[in-house]
Amino acid sequence: MSTDFITIVGLLSVVIWIVVCREAVKPSESTNWKRMIILLSAGSLSTLIIVIYLFQNFPF
Repeated sequence: MSTDFITIVGLLSVVIWIVVCREAVKPSESTNWKRMIILLSAGSLSTLIIVIYLFQNFPF
């Protein structure tokens, strides 16, 4: 994976987690749970991609 791809995934991940945080602070009755689950899944996947990339490039 190129560093450009990881940079884009990193920025996208930050945006996703900001949206998740904004959705999480809403009152329970106005929370869109379907949107929350999709955002949490996308955020987790993007974070996993970044972690795998970083571990592959970590000098042991």
